[in-house]
Amino acid sequence: MANGSYRNHCPHCLHSLHVDVSPGDRANDCRALMRPVAVEHHSAKGYMIVHQCTACGTRGRNRMADDPHQGDDLDTVIALMHKAIGHHEAGHTNRRRTHL
Repeated sequence: MANGSYRNHCPHCLHSLHVDVSPGDRANDCRALMRPVAVEHHSAKGYMIVHQCTACGTRGRNRMADDPHQGDDLDTVIALMHKAIGHHEAGHTNRRRTHL
């Protein structure tokens, strides 16, 4: 990337591979697909894409690439945020109904 950093996920679909135990070590034998499940904001690192492994369920966070020329697809990021919000709101609705 232009700023010297690297990307560990697809800029279009935001999926990644479960290859690291510690960031950058490529020591994980799982190698399964990491599905994007949420977007979070970290005060020091900015927006983070939360991935969950489709094989073992491990979750990890990866910095969103916001480079204007090589950044992540913002439509896909926004769709992921809407999906996560909808899932979160549905969970709250179900909990309220359970307590009534």
